[in-house]
Amino acid sequence: MNQDKYVFAQLVEFLNNDKFRRLVDKYDGNRYVKHFTCWSQLLAMMFGQLSNRESLRDLIVALEAHQGKRYHLGLGREPIAKTTLASANQNRDYRIFEDFAFYMMKEACEKRSTHILDIPGRKYAFDSTTIPLCLATFPWAKFRKKKGGVKAHVLYDIEAQLPAFYTVTTASRHDSTEMSAINYEPNAYYIFDRAYDSFKELYRIHLTGSFFVVRAKSNLKCKFCKWKRRMPKNILSDAEVKLIGYTSEKKYPESFRVIRFYDEEDDREFTFLTNAKHISALDVANLYKKRWFVELFFKWLKQHLKIKRFWGTTENAVRIQISVAIITYCLVAIVQYDMQLNRSTYEVLQILSISLTDKTPLQELFNKTNFNDVKEQFNPLIPGLFCLLYTSPSPRDAHESR
Repeated sequence: MNQDKYVFAQLVEFLNNDKFRRLVDKYDGNRYVKHFTCWSQLLAMMFGQLSNRESLRDLIVALEAHQGKRYHLGLGREPIAKTTLASANQNRDYRIFEDFAFYMMKEACEKRSTHILDIPGRKYAFDSTTIPLCLATFPWAKFRKKKGGVKAHVLYDIEAQLPAFYTVTTASRHDSTEMSAINYEPNAYYIFDRAYDSFKELYRIHLTGSFFVVRAKSNLKCKFCKWKRRMPKNILSDAEVKLIGYTSEKKYPESFRVIRFYDEEDDREFTFLTNAKHISALDVANLYKKRWFVELFFKWLKQHLKIKRFWGTTENAVRIQISVAIITYCLVAIVQYDMQLNRSTYEVLQILSISLTDKTPLQELFNKTNFNDVKEQFNPLIPGLFCLLYTSPSPRDAHESR
């Protein structure tokens, strides 16, 4: 079936063109378009992500170098001008690509779902990463007086090792304000850092029948209702508490657990808040440990996909590029799963980056390439997604890499 097809064209077959076309029709994306459709725009941007292009001009030069192959790559017969792609990124509705990224994330998560911890229910970690921008070039992304930036807020599926939801805001927005954008699932676990101690949102999680694990701040004011006397190793205390103060008690009127945990490896003490009263204190600590997966995901995404240098200066262009980066990441994960590749995502991307215009069948391409000298083959940045063996990263290392 893939005989005489370019590698990039074979990858495109893993995308749902019908779903994307329905989204284009929904947002009227191809209105007044003659040649360069939204589908061609998506493929051109994905080609730039997979081939590690540094700029919009760099991408156009690469496409012009393969102009004889353009049609068979799926990019159409007409040449793509720099102004055409820049105008499309600036003016076409970013929600077309954002909604398609949500679809790709859902499909990839359903395929790659595993069980890391012996606790029933889906497990998610929510965090954000700041992408610095030049305020003079991106005046809409004001962060501080002389700095600009955007934040990518990501809900990360810990067991599937993939993002399940994301949203993009300016860097000046506080992390906890985006908790309201999450569609919480019943019987699922949501893990947060201490920036997300919005008790109003935590109570909303509780009312949906879900569970939260959040690291407590040092200024927590509460009264103790019940203590557990016999503690397992490294659990300093486990108690039920209620908030004090009229405003706080109104935001979260019920009791919840406060667990103090001692981490021997880093010689640190952590305090966790949770409404999960049916699991052990060690399970709560282990759930929070898995939150570091999202930190490693941010590190990997910034190192291996193009979201630190943007190919447009408008907010619409930045949102489209981030969406395409997520789509590309999920596509590689789906290819790994469907083809049962025993390779890390780093290896897959490196092989694809130099083979997009080859006519080698994908299975043969990954089978014949030898990557024995690549360190990440057995020590990936996101363990568990790329191999079966996992060693928990230390919180200190993950925080430094963020």
